[in-house]
Amino acid sequence: MSFFQNRRVLVTGGAGFLGRHVVARLRAAGAVVFAPTHQQFDLRTADQIDRMYDTCPADVVIHLAARVGGIGANREHPGSFFYDNLMMGAQLIHKAYERRIPKFVALGTVCAYPKHTPVPFKEDDLWNGYPEETNAPYGLAKKMMLVQAQGYRQEYGYNAIFLLPVNLYGPGDNFDPASSHVIPALIKKCVDAVDRGEERIVVWGDGSATREFLYVEDAAEAILLATERYDGAEPVNIGSAFEISIRDLVTLIADETGFRGRVEWDASKPNGQPRRKLDTARAKSAFGFESKTTFREGLARTVAWYRANPAPGS
Repeated sequence: MSFFQNRRVLVTGGAGFLGRHVVARLRAAGAVVFAPTHQQFDLRTADQIDRMYDTCPADVVIHLAARVGGIGANREHPGSFFYDNLMMGAQLIHKAYERRIPKFVALGTVCAYPKHTPVPFKEDDLWNGYPEETNAPYGLAKKMMLVQAQGYRQEYGYNAIFLLPVNLYGPGDNFDPASSHVIPALIKKCVDAVDRGEERIVVWGDGSATREFLYVEDAAEAILLATERYDGAEPVNIGSAFEISIRDLVTLIADETGFRGRVEWDASKPNGQPRRKLDTARAKSAFGFESKTTFREGLARTVAWYRANPAPGS
């Protein structure tokens, strides 16, 4: 019988990009899934969290909800990104502990790593410096869940685990230019330019930064594996072990979308963290996760989805 068969799982952010994939996999595995929306419960407030836990009695909490965005959104909203994510995480874990919910799965972010972490990023390097400035408030707020999880484990014996995913992408991603991450933002730029007959796109930075990306279905699989198999105190990276420069990423997306115009680099805008690539050995050894989707395959699926579901304003 599946570990998840008839197990009650509460997924915060279950209606979001990653959440929809996690919820679908949980239901397919036989879980009883609660996926409340932010319209139902404001997870920044303690009384709303109490009401949610009353309404959704859970054996496991998977906390995916976040206030999140790309470099531009992080620069515009550092205060609210810090406050909202900090308050959600701290109170959700505390209330879950108080109610003796057996397990809490917290999703952090690669933005929690120091700006100049040696590549590939190892979990043991997480505290060896300050994060990249443009997304430090968000990254630090999410990293506080690791501190809390380890503290509650040490003092109370509470089973909370902390996962560190890289940037995700895939069908159903956020393509809003005001808050999207780099892959959906570039896909939208290229597809819209093709459809409008435009001969150029403008991309932030100089293209030298590198990133690692994980297909959303692979991320959902990793979360379920960790939920079932991992009960450790140490953080665990979730990634694809594939690194690509933003310049090469633009070339791939242009090719996939059929954009043949010129790319203009706006070097007055920030690159973000210079390099990002995770060491994923711990995820493999701890709960048997390895990504399966090649980057080109995942990119093709994402472009196809966007063409079928264009964002408002396209």
